[in-house]
Amino acid sequence: MRETIERYILNKKEEIKNIAVKERLISTPLSKEFISCMIGPRRAGKTYFLYDIILNKLKLNNEDYLFINFEEDEVKNIERRLISDIIHIHNELYGKYPTYIFLDEIHALERWTNIVYSLYEKKKFKIFVTGSSSKLLSKEIATQLRGRSLTTRVFPFNFKEILSICNFDIKKDVFSSYENSTIKNILRKFLQMGGFPQIWLENIDEKLFFKEYIDLVIFKDLVERFRIKNLSAIKTIISLVISSFSKEFSIHKCYNTFKSMGIKVSKNSLYSYISMLQDVMFCFTLKKFDHSEKGILISIPKIYLCDCGIPNFSLLSKFDENIGKLMEQAVFLELYRNQNIDIFYFKDYQQNEVDFVLKEGLKIKQLIQATYASARDEIEKREIKALLKASKELRCKDLLIITWDYEGEIKVDRKSINCIPLWKWLLSF
Repeated sequence: MRETIERYILNKKEEIKNIAVKERLISTPLSKEFISCMIGPRRAGKTYFLYDIILNKLKLNNEDYLFINFEEDEVKNIERRLISDIIHIHNELYGKYPTYIFLDEIHALERWTNIVYSLYEKKKFKIFVTGSSSKLLSKEIATQLRGRSLTTRVFPFNFKEILSICNFDIKKDVFSSYENSTIKNILRKFLQMGGFPQIWLENIDEKLFFKEYIDLVIFKDLVERFRIKNLSAIKTIISLVISSFSKEFSIHKCYNTFKSMGIKVSKNSLYSYISMLQDVMFCFTLKKFDHSEKGILISIPKIYLCDCGIPNFSLLSKFDENIGKLMEQAVFLELYRNQNIDIFYFKDYQQNEVDFVLKEGLKIKQLIQATYASARDEIEKREIKALLKASKELRCKDLLIITWDYEGEIKVDRKSINCIPLWKWLLSF
């Protein structure tokens, strides 16, 4: 068993050293004062991000770090009592203890918190932990590590990262007409295929990937973890969530749909299913803005998915029919990555709706609409009217419309609305 551990440590480092990893645009704390926990949707690239930290962000030598993936065959069968000895084996192999310890897929190790705490209390190591969403969710991390951890959200690639993968220089201030059209072509592919690393880095069939992805969410993240027995209900709720992306999602309407289909399920169960899907970060809900906490809590939320590609390979509708909603979906994900702002949507009794209300502290910072428009006259009057209504009610002057290809300023009733193409807005983050 000891020889197995030695061989694993040596082989793993050789494997990592030979991996070509594009640097991810994600920041994570490097202080030894906290354990860094990586959370995110299934297959979002948490392991890939650890490789990025090792090879790009820290540029570590073999003797500087210890990497263990607890789902790999060589590690699965290691006796638990030997796990804590691995750092000593590392010292014997390299003549020093590792400065950095990477514990990947740690959910596969029973009672893992004891070992992590033992390493943390020594204060000698900087510890990084990742866990599959089916076993180790953000809430569990916070509870089991008792405030000793700092959490980093790891999502599929964003648009900047996709451009980097396509070897496109995003640091330029001005782009030629050719470069502009290339960027928009890549953006269209990004909205269609999403940002899951496997799709962009491997020669993989997108339709097959998303079919397997949905199956993993159903059977690993939900059925196995939460012991759900009503398989028909969970499959149906996932289908309804996908078909409702970028729209309001009412549990009451959902319940009536189940009833009409002859599927027996309670409203409480439906609320639980949505909560579970949010726990595994398959989808996210966005509350309607209200001046009271109660109003926010009882509002009907809008629902968004963890990746733009999911509806394109799961629905019968065509990509071009959904491009406006996919633009809104992409804007939401970029905003959601920023943990320093609160996000809502706006809707008044006259059904005037604004896609995003950004709030910092007590102040409404910005109002945003996303629309598939390539010219000024393609922007619908209702988009502008809703922005003006919300601007007056929420006392916010920073108004923005994210378009497909129109850039300029619209002046109405002594108010200015800035318009910017989606690709420019995504690159501004």
